Amino acid sequence: MTAHPDPAPLRLGTRASALALAQSGQAGRALVAGTGRAVELVHVRTTGDVDRRPLTQIGGTGVFVTAVRQALLDGEVDVVVHSCKDLPTTPADGITMACIPAREDPRDALVARDGLTLAQLPAGARVGTGSPRRAAQLLRARPDLDVVSIRGNIDTRISRALGSEADLDAVVLAASGLHRADRAAEISDLLDVQVMLPAPAQGALAIECRTEDWQAGGWLAEALAAYDHAPTRAAVTAERTLLRALEAGCSAPVAAHATGEGQALQLRALAIAPDGAKVIEGSRRVDPDGTSAPERDGASDAHSAARLGEALAVELLDQGARDLLDAASAAPDQV
Repeated sequence: MTAHPDPAPLRLGTRASALALAQSGQAGRALVAGTGRAVELVHVRTTGDVDRRPLTQIGGTGVFVTAVRQALLDGEVDVVVHSCKDLPTTPADGITMACIPAREDPRDALVARDGLTLAQLPAGARVGTGSPRRAAQLLRARPDLDVVSIRGNIDTRISRALGSEADLDAVVLAASGLHRADRAAEISDLLDVQVMLPAPAQGALAIECRTEDWQAGGWLAEALAAYDHAPTRAAVTAERTLLRALEAGCSAPVAAHATGEGQALQLRALAIAPDGAKVIEGSRRVDPDGTSAPERDGASDAHSAARLGEALAVELLDQGARDLLDAASAAPDQV
């Protein structure tokens, strides 16, 4: 990439939390590498940063996104970086998801006192999470636990389980966030996806720009295209398409995880009742020969990944996922 003689800095819009700044700084440095440009992190305050109520009460999908996107549309920043799992599945007018970098570890992680694993927690142990999906799967695996609703940044949540003022036995966080915030040493148990299936797009970042800038080309469009990771985009596309087809928001008790090798793409997903007592789950695969079992409908590029997500969503809906999710959204006192 050719360096500009006096290049303007890349203005990158981001929330001001330690995690958001860490992942935005990483993305920004990758985008400007070799251009001679600096990165200017522009802090944007969102509804999710201001309102400390559970996400299910303040709107769930989009509470960390709307203000950042508005700064982009208003020309205050050039690109914005999101945790992809926080993004609404409906495209935003005037904005293009131009880049999905290589994914971090998508698993959930337990941070517990005394280095305890999930299996080692005593009956009645108090475990904190702000996610209905995590709460339900915790109760599915360990119905004897006391799952507590919590909010806050990584430091705040970890302090609830570790340290002199801890009031919980453990908290559950995304492993990707702990890695990006340099707090991975405090993970006591990486939860296998067979126990805790991740949220759709968990561990992935999404970088958005104005559609007009993407279509115009130039150094920024080139940098975004180069930083995009096709296998991650295919996996995330399958997961987010399933979420959209289920008409469920990012805070709904829905989990999805796609893995790939070459052109093969395997998608597993579930919808779960808040108490973990009822689960509707399934899986579907795109084979390496470019066919999809059982319908044989294409290779695992982004387009076929979307069809894969739609097909698995139909299977879950046929099993009653809609009724389960409607009941979950109406349930009182959700985490």
